[in-house]
Amino acid sequence: MRVFVTGATGFVGSAVVRELLDNGHQVLGLARSDASAERLAATGAEVHRGSLEDLDALRAGAAASDGVIHTGFIHDFSNYAACVAIDLSAVKALTETLAGSDRPLVISSVMSHGRTEDDVPDPAARPDLPRLPAEVTALAAAARGVRVSVIRLPQVHGEGDHAFVPGVIDVARAKGVSAYTGDGTTRWAAVHCDDAALLYRLALENAPAGTVLHAVADEGVSGKEIADVIGKRLDLPVTSVPVEEAGAHFGWLGHYLVSDLVGTSTVTRERLGWTPTRIGLLADLDHDYYFNQPS
Repeated sequence: MRVFVTGATGFVGSAVVRELLDNGHQVLGLARSDASAERLAATGAEVHRGSLEDLDALRAGAAASDGVIHTGFIHDFSNYAACVAIDLSAVKALTETLAGSDRPLVISSVMSHGRTEDDVPDPAARPDLPRLPAEVTALAAAARGVRVSVIRLPQVHGEGDHAFVPGVIDVARAKGVSAYTGDGTTRWAAVHCDDAALLYRLALENAPAGTVLHAVADEGVSGKEIADVIGKRLDLPVTSVPVEEAGAHFGWLGHYLVSDLVGTSTVTRERLGWTPTRIGLLADLDHDYYFNQPS
């Protein structure tokens, strides 16, 4: 297929682009900047200039392709509500463009929406889940002739990761201790970026319309286990931070570190034959690329 990919130069998106190209697909990748366009062209993908805010560019990319994978999201946690609104508008534009075509559309979502694939909460009852409306909007497009599927992502790890775990590492360096919250039993589900990319391709090729999928390899890695590895690698003491002090210690990460973000992928594996084969989060976290500070 000729596949339009948003977020094509991001951490997850670039892995998806590699997976698609390695398996015979063509890629039309969204690129906002000249630097992103150059990186994307170097992979062998075709460049489509635009951004998530440019709905005309999104519609044009979707219309020119046999399928769409939406991995793009603006990770500005200081203005999260605006980022969520942009994502919802992008999802609406993509579903409207593909309506009646029976073409595949794979949308990225997050693990907080349910522990199993069958959990799809009502957005009206869960205002604490701001990305849920985009997921529900996407799934509703199945009734309008879009072969839509939703992939809920846990903590995605691997070389090039610059999100949550690197943030925890930065806090440990700054504070001089590797901390976890409370008794350390809060857990994160996790997946290697290459395993996640495989699931995106399988969903594009085979997922039935209206399918929710979980890209979960590790069902739950505890905060204490993560802190232990970071403490060992940075030669720092490992200590607990009271739950009520998580925000003061970790900043914006505190909200996530006091919550369980776990899930299973039993249904996903059965539906698509997805079998993650890459190393788990704790083994990956022991690699130098997580601890080599940029020059």
